[in-house]
Amino acid sequence: MATVQLVEYAQASPAVREIYDDIMATRRIDWINNFWKALAVQPELLRRTWLGVKTVMAPGALDPLVKEMLYIAVSITNACQYCINSHTAAARKKGMTDEMLAELMAVVGMANQTNALASGLQVELDQAFQAGGRNPLNPQP
Repeated sequence: MATVQLVEYAQASPAVREIYDDIMATRRIDWINNFWKALAVQPELLRRTWLGVKTVMAPGALDPLVKEMLYIAVSITNACQYCINSHTAAARKKGMTDEMLAELMAVVGMANQTNALASGLQVELDQAFQAGGRNPLNPQP
């Protein structure tokens, strides 16, 4: 159960309804999920968060399915059950298969394990990996 009273569309202020309408239009849906209803108790927080999500998840250099899968991976690491489920549903709508989800889980699990090992053992970063492998004296795309 949410720790705040969810703001339903019928009870929403005009400013909140405007954001709700944009969410529904952008996502091509006819309902508002509980995450947005919870944020609507602070309309400015709702507006800022929606603008951020809308901007980041918009088409860009990364495929929309890849973006959803990245969102799932981070949500798993942060243990956000709500986001795991909502972004898994979104990724499935964009074509993610059960096999893709299983492989994503394997990558997330392995990354978390090796990250913990490298951090716990305080492994010094190899020079070849500095700056993400980009040589600052000879930058290449």
